Amino acid sequence: MPVPTRYQFIIDGELSDRAVAAFPDLDAAPSSNGTTSLFGPVADPTAMRAILAMIDNLGLTLLEMRQLPD
Repeated sequence: MPVPTRYQFIIDGELSDRAVAAFPDLDAAPSSNGTTSLFGPVADPTAMRAILAMIDNLGLTLLEMRQLPD
């Protein structure tokens, strides 16, 4: 079974509690520069597509996405 890869998604703006709840497998941390970081394990390409689709469906602006070290 493959080990999930950790990713960080930088979102423009501060997310509401409702928006954060849309990403139950990710942790959220607001930043002092007006962005929100969502981060955590992403199991596979299907999970990645689901996260990116949810970002799009909520009308959020993805500023950056990066793989985190293990």
